[in-house]
Amino acid sequence: MANWTWSLRSREGAMNGLEFTRATTASGFTRALIHAAPAHLSVEVVDDLRIVIVPVANLDRIGDYLPMTMLTVDGAEISRSEVWPDDSHYGLPVLLAGGEVGLLREWHHSKDHSWWKWSLELANHTGRPADWAPPNKDVQS
Repeated sequence: MANWTWSLRSREGAMNGLEFTRATTASGFTRALIHAAPAHLSVEVVDDLRIVIVPVANLDRIGDYLPMTMLTVDGAEISRSEVWPDDSHYGLPVLLAGGEVGLLREWHHSKDHSWWKWSLELANHTGRPADWAPPNKDVQS
C-alpha cells in the first residue's frame, strides 16, 4: 500500500488558480472531507510512486455553501457533495487548507444550521512510510 496525496486547487484567483491544499493520507481512503472547500475546485489524487489514482477532475459546488465537502473516489472517478457531517462521518480524514489532515471525531450543529462545533484529531509520523496506517480502529475508508 502507498500513501495518497490529494492535490486540491481553487480554479479562481490568479491566472491558473491557487493551491488550496496538498495533503497526504494513508492509502485506501475512498472518502475525504474538506473544510471550507472552494466553490470551483480541481482535484487530483496520486500515490507515493506518482501513480495517478484519480486524474485531474473539475468539481464545482452545486447548491449552497456548507462548511464541509465530501470527496468520494470510485475507481478512477471522483465526486463531490456538500454535507453536514454526522456520526457516520467520524473517522474520515479532513483535508485542511495548507496541507494538514486530521480525523473527524465529533460534529454537532443546530437544527437551523446557524452554528456548528467539531473536533479533529491530528497526528503525524516521521518519514511517512508507504505502509503506514493510523493505529486507531475508528478510522473509516
